[in-house]
Amino acid sequence: MNDASLVSVITATYNMGRYVAGTIDSILAQTHPAVEVIVVDDGSTDDTPAVLSRYSADARVKIVRQDNAGQTVAKNRGLREATGEFVGFCDADDLWRPAKLALQLPHFEDEDVGVVYGNFQFIDGAGRPIETYRPPTYSGRITAELLVDNFVHFPTALVRRSIIEEEGGFDESLSMGIDFDLWLRISVDHDFLFLPDILVDYRIWEGQMSHRTGERLDNAFKLMHRFLADHPGCVTGVQKRRAWAHTYVSRGLWKTRRGERTAGAADLARAFAQRPWDRRLWTSLAKLLLRRQV
Repeated sequence: MNDASLVSVITATYNMGRYVAGTIDSILAQTHPAVEVIVVDDGSTDDTPAVLSRYSADARVKIVRQDNAGQTVAKNRGLREATGEFVGFCDADDLWRPAKLALQLPHFEDEDVGVVYGNFQFIDGAGRPIETYRPPTYSGRITAELLVDNFVHFPTALVRRSIIEEEGGFDESLSMGIDFDLWLRISVDHDFLFLPDILVDYRIWEGQMSHRTGERLDNAFKLMHRFLADHPGCVTGVQKRRAWAHTYVSRGLWKTRRGERTAGAADLARAFAQRPWDRRLWTSLAKLLLRRQV
């Protein structure tokens, strides 16, 4: 891709006045020059409008305001405003590294590649680096691996806009896991490419949406059921059982740690029924037993 390839970057924000300017500035600081930033203010009640007004004279930044409707509706609104050949997403508390787009765009010379994603660094509320867990990653046709766990870190991804439009954008019936749902749908017909470079600083702080674990897990079950119904044969039976086992273990552990032992045990039993030899299941059970004996 050359320097003329326009990238639309969508930031949906709600009451993120303390962070959103840093996010926008990190996008505008890209070494790839052709960038448009679309900020959708989803009915903020803090100082976000005042912060965003600082960018009113910058032709690269488009501010869209709407009544509060949730992140999914806000991101779809941003997609409708996008004009670039490629689309990226940066939540209003995260930061892009300056070379992110310059590192990703050349890989789209391969027409089979639909999504290029990469590594990330966790930072705290003050922007200081903290210990970062990074899951295993894959390139190519990744549906089977992706169904087990969403390893395509949302703010690192760059996507062809035409592909997102083909898929109809984000599913507004989901409140969380909307990127997981989109990546699964795209993965059926397009290659993903992983870059080992750190592309994004991802903020971990007390108010972020990713702390809503129960809601995220419930949405994961919902979208997995629908995806498999809509795409029969996209994965093998063995791959499907591995994915269900992993997801049941995740919810079972979460419920158990919350003190919901009966519900947690039921999910772990469902994982066993799907994949009795699942390593993660038995490792988790061993840890739970050891904890109860301490």
